[in-house]
Amino acid sequence: MTSSPLVDPAVPAAAGTRIADSADVSSDANIGSGSSIWHLAQVRESAVLGENCIIGRGAYIGTGVRMGDNCKVQNYALVYEPAVLGAGVFIGPAVVLTNDTYPRAVTPDGQLKSAHDWEPVGVVIGDGASIGARATCVAPVTIGAWATVAAGAVVVKDVPDFALVVGVPARRVGWVGKAGVPLTETEPGVWVCPTTGSRYLETEGVLALEEQ
Repeated sequence: MTSSPLVDPAVPAAAGTRIADSADVSSDANIGSGSSIWHLAQVRESAVLGENCIIGRGAYIGTGVRMGDNCKVQNYALVYEPAVLGAGVFIGPAVVLTNDTYPRAVTPDGQLKSAHDWEPVGVVIGDGASIGARATCVAPVTIGAWATVAAGAVVVKDVPDFALVVGVPARRVGWVGKAGVPLTETEPGVWVCPTTGSRYLETEGVLALEEQ
């Protein structure tokens, strides 16, 4: 029988925050109101989570990671510092956001590397974007607002706003709207969401929601 979520008085969390008793949350982390951190998750020092975030079982949130309101980090995802997530970002199960462009365990002379022997670089994810299950984002890279990275993709270059990218390495195969559904081109440069009816305009490879 699993134990119920609880509020850990050692963690500076606002009212309504739920932290499972098996989670490891630093007392230096800042957890927003209404957020939930589930079993076996780890949230490191100086991490900042917005309001109403969900951190799934076994997920890892690195030192100093910043996360906006209403984010979901699914089970066993690894969000390494210094990642920055906007509001409403979805991180699927077992996603990895890396932080070392040229990883090595040792220095050229064979000594074990320490934190002083390399400079971490982060993944930046815009508001509303989604990263599918087991996708990997290789830092430094920026994922645009409301973009979707397909499950299993490997992102090695920046992704535009509203882009749908798939594959290894990831490439754009279409556009998605705020509802997450692929858009339909109704006329050259005009894309429409089949779910909401919202219109998006494409100009020189950049998509934007049509102003009303």
